[in-house]
Amino acid sequence: MASAQLTIRKIVGIIGNAIALCLFLSPTPTFRRIVKKKSVEEYSPIPYLATLINCLVWVLYGLPMVHPDSTLVVTINGAGILIEVVFITIFFVFSGRPKQRLVIAAVLAGETLFVAILAVLVFTLQHTTTERTMSVGIVCCVFNVMMYASPLSVMIPNGIGCIFGLAQLILYAAYYKSTKKMMAERQPMIGLSSAVVRIGSEKVAQPSA
Repeated sequence: MASAQLTIRKIVGIIGNAIALCLFLSPTPTFRRIVKKKSVEEYSPIPYLATLINCLVWVLYGLPMVHPDSTLVVTINGAGILIEVVFITIFFVFSGRPKQRLVIAAVLAGETLFVAILAVLVFTLQHTTTERTMSVGIVCCVFNVMMYASPLSVMIPNGIGCIFGLAQLILYAAYYKSTKKMMAERQPMIGLSSAVVRIGSEKVAQPSA
């Protein structure tokens, strides 16, 4: 029974690794376009940076000192690290904006430092694989969610704009009738003021006797 469960686990793990590899390689057409045009155009590096940090923490999770018997976790996420490093390098080379290159370099340094500090804390403060599995696993789950949410960074400004635009339309619809009524009430007063101004200007224009 135990051997059957182990076999099923390996089969499911291999299938999961194959799917994950396809996910990691899915931006390949985008980077072919970048290399062909020698420009990153309006593409964002955020999804690739998010995927890199996700793979880094999962490799840490799969180490024998953290979670034993996780060879498949280490192999697929190790491959993911190599793929994302290639993608980010291409993005860095063909980015024509120095500020964007600086941001990429800063994020890469921050990610490396974060994983290093996490590893030191885990191996120093926690002394069993159960404790390490729990703490690193929680971090992995957080970064996994961030990786899948990272493409939304492109649409978030437009999404906020849509919300504000919708709010304006609602306000316009709510106050349209009252505004129209106020304008109608003010119309006679505006006409009277115009008449007074016209009469006054005519008197001034008349020559004195």
